[in-house]
Amino acid sequence: MTGNTFGKLFKVTSCGESYGKALLTIVDGVPPGLELTNEMIQTELDKRKPGQSALDSPRKETDIVDIVSGMRDGFTTGAPVGMTVYNVDRQDIHVKQYRDVKEQIRPGHAEYTFFVKYGKYADWCGAGRASGRESLGRVAGGAVAKQILLKEGIEVLGYVSESHGIKMKPMTFEDIKKNYRKNHLNCPDLETAEKMIEDIIKVKKTGDTAGGIVEVIARGVPAGLGEPVFDKLRATIAHGIMSIGAITGVEFGAGFKAANVTGYEWNDEPYLENGKVRFRTNRSGGFLGGITNGENLIIRCAVKPTPTLSIQQKSIDMEKMEEKDLEAITRRDATLCPRMYPVCEAMVRMCIVDALMIARGYDNVNRIENPWRQI
Repeated sequence: MTGNTFGKLFKVTSCGESYGKALLTIVDGVPPGLELTNEMIQTELDKRKPGQSALDSPRKETDIVDIVSGMRDGFTTGAPVGMTVYNVDRQDIHVKQYRDVKEQIRPGHAEYTFFVKYGKYADWCGAGRASGRESLGRVAGGAVAKQILLKEGIEVLGYVSESHGIKMKPMTFEDIKKNYRKNHLNCPDLETAEKMIEDIIKVKKTGDTAGGIVEVIARGVPAGLGEPVFDKLRATIAHGIMSIGAITGVEFGAGFKAANVTGYEWNDEPYLENGKVRFRTNRSGGFLGGITNGENLIIRCAVKPTPTLSIQQKSIDMEKMEEKDLEAITRRDATLCPRMYPVCEAMVRMCIVDALMIARGYDNVNRIENPWRQI
């Protein structure tokens, strides 16, 4: 299996499965002298930890992280930072539930495609590497990236803006930040959040699940990040977000609304503010030519409903090649949204740090005199 490392200079590698012994994360490219503690990583991991509300899977994982390398006296040494998290809630009864249906294709899951690639050796327990449990490594790597971005004055906030068709009202970054994590869904529109949660509980009682939208805003990102043509930061973020198993679509700024307007209605007009270039609107989501323009990065991510249901579905027994009914009884989230926003935050942070390192390295080596960087 390949494809378990993300990034060019700031690289995050993860390994481990849903019901394996532990999940491991290695972050390469961490600069020396960065203050880093278990508590800093734990704060981010706790956002996506299961079993925190009626909206989440009842799986009881502590998700306690331990930094095992790349540190000395509380600061990074420049060596790879390694982190471990042990799986603690992997009881025999839950393993048996997966074993009983391991030959069947679970709709919405990756059993079929993993079976095609890896045959009888594919990990059937909890979906293995295709499980949402894999996203823990992303959040751990993003937590390291967060500490680098804080030194740069860059903030990244994710939140749930829509659930099962119920949408929050427009809000400023300041109000979103003020209401960050004030409810289990992490929707900053507190009144609408109550309606969302009530709706999700109703859906859960039917044995079904609900999808939604996670938005991410990055503030303080300087202009000029991203490399033409194939490594535009917008493209890199799209890659990172779309590599998350639960994400089915991504758009930037006003996104798909571009298809319904004229060029005049779409373009963001520039103006001067205290000698700096700014833009009157931000329909492009903070990008021009895929490169940052100094405005907030706005990323919107479509989150699919949890594919594991308590409703009978049609399936196929891959061993017998027979059609068969499937009624899953394993643990599940009523919605993935409240545990998905920290994963999206993490991927955006990793992409920005990688782009910062690439851009500054390029400039330093070429010694380009570039007064435009100041505007």
